[in-house]
Amino acid sequence: MELYRIVYEKFADRLFAPGYSGRWNEEGQFVIYTASNRSLASLENMVHKMGQGILGASYIMMVLDLPDNLSVTTIDRRELPEDWKLESSYQISQPMGSAWYEAGNSLLLRVPSALVPEENNFVLNARHSDFSKVKIKKWEPFVYDHRFVKIDKELVKGRKG
Repeated sequence: MELYRIVYEKFADRLFAPGYSGRWNEEGQFVIYTASNRSLASLENMVHKMGQGILGASYIMMVLDLPDNLSVTTIDRRELPEDWKLESSYQISQPMGSAWYEAGNSLLLRVPSALVPEENNFVLNARHSDFSKVKIKKWEPFVYDHRFVKIDKELVKGRKG
């Protein structure tokens, strides 16, 4: 199985889980968010960076290789309320992911993407015993299209002016 993650070039030397809270985890839970394909990784990264003037930074696409036989816990989109994608609904998604993390039954949590709900992101439990089986297969330079970089800079400029 291959998974994808975009990081700043200066952080691409290893997989790192800082323990910050996210949609599917609470503060102090050491997870890494990945996507099932490159384009989804791009969108997920962009939604967190847009408007900060940093889409033109040096990024790396990490291609991760995982054995196909690893167990996966899945949160199906149909299990979630209609408004699950809203940031105000983290109170719903975080406990679900936290329960998965604390149970420690699987390395991977398959979740729907809030951006493209028909596609999946995968959350990796960096404290799981199978985490050592996750390998960085390769690093690929990643550059956002100049049109996105331009829009990003204009958003920053618009807030200042």
